[in-house]
Amino acid sequence: MSTRGPRLEFAVGAFLLLALASLLVLAIASTNGRFGFSQDTYPLKARFTNLGQLRPMAPVKIGGVTIGKVASIDLDPQKLDAVVVLDIDSRYKDLPIDTSASILTGGLLGESYVGLQPGGDPQGLEPGEEIVFTAPAVDLIQMAGKYIFGGTGSSPTPPADPAGSPTDVPTDAPSTP
Repeated sequence: MSTRGPRLEFAVGAFLLLALASLLVLAIASTNGRFGFSQDTYPLKARFTNLGQLRPMAPVKIGGVTIGKVASIDLDPQKLDAVVVLDIDSRYKDLPIDTSASILTGGLLGESYVGLQPGGDPQGLEPGEEIVFTAPAVDLIQMAGKYIFGGTGSSPTPPADPAGSPTDVPTDAPSTP
């Protein structure tokens, strides 16, 4: 057995400290510097008929800039709408009351997020109020199916015979000359 020198032990220790430091930097970067200790957000609600792939902790953005996150998603038992609670950073407490919310996707197969479009009303949304103007998520699979199969999703029309009359005319129907 060979004995290990102090240089090797120092190098291994330095490598481990560097690895731990890089993990700490990664943890801070992935949480945007927030570990859940600060309470500088306020809630807003929004109702959607279709959430798509929206999940809790998804970002809330205005013009591509993250201003909050999705706190929770529940189902209203009376209206059967999805109720989304948004935690908005308190720096953006002056959102107009006519702000609209949409569920958008970052890229073709990216993550879903809530996009806000501020209106022009001078009256602002109060904490806990509901965003009235919402747009549901676009279902890309359903849209592609409509494009590929060419229509609204209804059954195709029956084929016509070469003379131009439909082929599924009942036989007991009176014929016209």
